[in-house]
Order: sequence, then structure tokens, then C-alpha cells
Amino acid sequence: MKNIELIEKLEREKNLTDDELVRVIEGLNEEEKEELFARARTVREREYGTAVYTRGLIEFSNYCRNDCYYCGIRKSNANAERYRLTKEEILLCAREGYELGFRTFVLQSGEDMWFTKERIEEIIRQIKKEFPDCAITLSLGERSREEYECWYEAGADRYLLRHETADEYHYRKLHPENMSLANRKECLFMLRKIGYQVGAGFMVGSPFQTVDNLVTDLRFLQELKPHMIGIGPYLSHQDTPFAGEKNGSYEKTLVLLGILRLMFPRVLLPATTALGTIAPDGREKGLLAGANVVMPNLSPVRVRKQYELYDNKICTGEESAQCRNCLGLRVESVGYELAVDRGDSRI
Repeated sequence: MKNIELIEKLEREKNLTDDELVRVIEGLNEEEKEELFARARTVREREYGTAVYTRGLIEFSNYCRNDCYYCGIRKSNANAERYRLTKEEILLCAREGYELGFRTFVLQSGEDMWFTKERIEEIIRQIKKEFPDCAITLSLGERSREEYECWYEAGADRYLLRHETADEYHYRKLHPENMSLANRKECLFMLRKIGYQVGAGFMVGSPFQTVDNLVTDLRFLQELKPHMIGIGPYLSHQDTPFAGEKNGSYEKTLVLLGILRLMFPRVLLPATTALGTIAPDGREKGLLAGANVVMPNLSPVRVRKQYELYDNKICTGEESAQCRNCLGLRVESVGYELAVDRGDSRI
């Protein structure tokens, strides 16, 4: 079967064999990639029109109890300048975001246990009280079922927890022994059962990753059936054990975005900050490959540089939520438009 026929099959059946997936991930020429992206856009526009949903990202703490080998805010990084926003600072970010037109707020942090169940619950309830028409997305890592249930009952709508890799051997290469892939997967299924709109995702080109690992990631996503899938190229950080590793492939990330759009037509698919970091027009290219979400930064300017998961993260200018008009123009340049909308999943 020719590669174009494989792309047609993927669009029609939403699935390929493992060997066929490998061919599409690694074997497309430039013309075939453009065909993949064109079909991904057609599917995305059929399901969501030309709207690009914005999420106002509030990175409220860069403390983390984990020591993932790839992450710039890992607990062993003595060079990281740590910070925590106060409840009032977080609320100020949300208020500013609302005025700018954001109707989803993403509360993201490292796994910072100072932010207890009760503290997070209080923040959620206050945001929902002030902005009942807005969605709240949490991205706080692996926590207990009791915490997840409490926050859902308080008004949280969505939860992002990227699995990073679904292969046990590969996971062990990226994480210390005290961390568990089984627990991460259990958290994702638990969140879905509780009622959250759930987001998972993986790095493209992380150290030791094989194309078979990527196929395993796609199979796991088929099992989980998430509402959101966040992927981006692996980007190294100078203060980690992987400082010398090469960055992931921008081109392969775009191909995988196209594949994900065809496999999961109604999924919410971000054009990530990592894409915008690795290439100046990365997010625009992501939108043209099937993505339909962008996540500008609402965090106070003084801390944006400190939430550095990888080197050279874009954190000012058009990345910032304050430059929503600039971002809007860039989105319009590729035929789409920013929506003032919660942007809920249609799954």
C-alpha cells in the first residue's frame, strides 16, 4: 500500500497496523506530509470550524517533589530560582485574563505539596465564584483520588497529565526509581472516571525514544480516549542529566499532530509552547497540521522565566496573554481565528 493510501485509510478507519503507523511516522516525503496535513485540517474544520481555543496559562509554582531527568524544575536542580504565587496573585492573573477574553484558565505547577487539597480547593472555588462562565483546567501532577474528587466537586472541569511515554522500559530511562508509569496511567483513568475532561500526551524525540515507543503512545491514547492530547518536541535543559541530548524533531512533531487529528477527530489538540520555542512559526505550523488550541501565558512577567522546563522557553512578547492581539493576527495569518469561548471537548 502506498503512503497516500495509508493516510486515506487512517482518515477513513481511524486506525492502522503498527507497521503502517511506523511508515506514516517515519516514511512520508514532503508531498505526502502536505497531504497528511491537508486531510488533518479538513477533519479539524469539520469538527471545530476555524475556531482556535485559547487557554490562559497560570504557572503558579515551580517547586516539584519529582526528579525527572529531562525537566528543568526537577527537585535536584539547585540553580532553579523557586517561587510560589499567592492565592491573590493567582486571582489577579485570572481577572486580567478574563478582561483579555480568556474563558479557560489552566492552573499549572510542579508537584508542589505545599499546595494542599484545601488550598487548591479554595482557589478553584474563588475563581468559579468570580467567573462562573469559565472553565478551570488543573495540571498538578499525580495526586490522590481524594484530592482529584475534591477539586472536581469544587468546580475544576479538566485535568492535564501528560504521560510522556507509555512504554515501561522507556519510562525507566527518563525517571528515577521512585516514580511509576503504572501509577501515572492509573491517575489518568481515575480522572476520567471521576468526570474530568482529561488530557494526556507525550514528548517527541525524548532521549532513548524509538518509533515503536511512539506507536505504544498512540495505542495507549486509543485505550484512554482522552479529550485533549498535548505533544511537543523534547527540548533539553542545561541543568538536567540530559543536558547534552539533542532536541526532538520539529518535523516529526507536526507529522504526529496530523496523525492524532485523523485518529482522534474530536480531540482538543494544542499547538504547544515547545513548538513555538523550537521554530519561530511553530505554533502556526501546528495549527496547519491539525491543532486547534493555544495556551498563552497569564503568569506574572517576573516569574515566567523561572518556570523553565527546558532551555530558551518563549515567555514574553507574542507568547504572553497580554499580546492576545498579536497572537490573533498570527492565527489569522493561517486562516483561523481566536475564539472567546470555553472551548469544551466534543468527545
